[in-house]
Amino acid sequence: MFRKILLAVDGSPHSDKAADYAANLAAAFQTPLFVVHAYPQTSDLLGYDDFERLVSRRKSAGQRVLDRVRQRLEDRGVSLQEDLLEGPEAEAILASADAHEADLVVMGTRGLGTIEGMLFGSISRKVSQHAHCPVLLIR
Repeated sequence: MFRKILLAVDGSPHSDKAADYAANLAAAFQTPLFVVHAYPQTSDLLGYDDFERLVSRRKSAGQRVLDRVRQRLEDRGVSLQEDLLEGPEAEAILASADAHEADLVVMGTRGLGTIEGMLFGSISRKVSQHAHCPVLLIR
């Protein structure tokens, strides 16, 4: 049923639950798992004297999130591929899902209340509304 599963992670407890769920699905369907993390855009750092150091810090923090997920899932017998992306999170996840031709996107949700979610929006809401494939949200 699923040939390619994309897992979006942010290092949160909900993201950890989503990682476990996605790994179980990938193992059951014997499909690769594409793990993606998007770190904040660096354009807000332009003009700072230590721009390169600040950008490097953001990339390193993002890579630590991916490393943690890889360690969490290393004994699951699942083929993992990683994408560390810069940009608005929802747009980066959607672009990665398109690029990898994902059949399913799995991600955690913070569980924002309906009023708070409507006022501020959420990454999971944006992804689920605009993805070309099903999106599974894990609480």
